[in-house]
Amino acid sequence: MPVQVNIHEAKTHFSKLLARVKEGEEVVIAKAGTPVARLVPVTERPARRIPGSAKGRVSISTDFNEPLPGNILEAFEK
Repeated sequence: MPVQVNIHEAKTHFSKLLARVKEGEEVVIAKAGTPVARLVPVTERPARRIPGSAKGRVSISTDFNEPLPGNILEAFEK
């Protein structure tokens, strides 16, 4: 369960709150008891995408560029 602090307390103890967040805790900052912001730990970025990693897994139909059938085209135009 996240800890909730008011804005004044967050400004006064910001470094301590960041230390708690760094350890995995979530901190909610509130104004007059109403939550307005949430401090959460930064997660690691996902690994970079490797071009060509889906090679052989994707196929494109030979009629990909053909006009859509009338009934489907009408549905898009509504």
